[in-house]
Amino acid sequence: MREQFSDALKTLSLKVTPKRLAILEILSQALVYLSPEEVWQEMKNSFKKIGLPTVYRNLEELSQGGVVIKIIHPNRKLYYYYCHNSGHHHHFVCITCRKVKDIAFCGVKEIEEEVKTMLKGHVLSHLLQVYGICQECSRASTIST
Repeated sequence: MREQFSDALKTLSLKVTPKRLAILEILSQALVYLSPEEVWQEMKNSFKKIGLPTVYRNLEELSQGGVVIKIIHPNRKLYYYYCHNSGHHHHFVCITCRKVKDIAFCGVKEIEEEVKTMLKGHVLSHLLQVYGICQECSRASTIST
């Protein structure tokens, strides 16, 4: 996995540093999306000197490069997730348990047609994140009420 991370960093013209590799390892091992503060807390176990601004800056660089996914939660906080699926897809984000699931469906063709027809424009890129409550959380919520 480390070699894959190194290659991704080199592709983005980012220096391969122990801290960047650690951030990617932490995110890739997490089963849920993490806040910058959670990544920072985890990194403090391995690095004596690691500042929160360093973590924020690196997460943003990795997000802009498409190596990690930025999740803008309805609570207006930023979270990050490492997706192992490199193919084109979108994500369902559970706002209760913080799990992220892949969605294979992409409606960009319909959106492109709408933009072309109604707005006389053209789509350059797109990003779709669907926020909701997963089946497990829905079931748990129904049981507890």
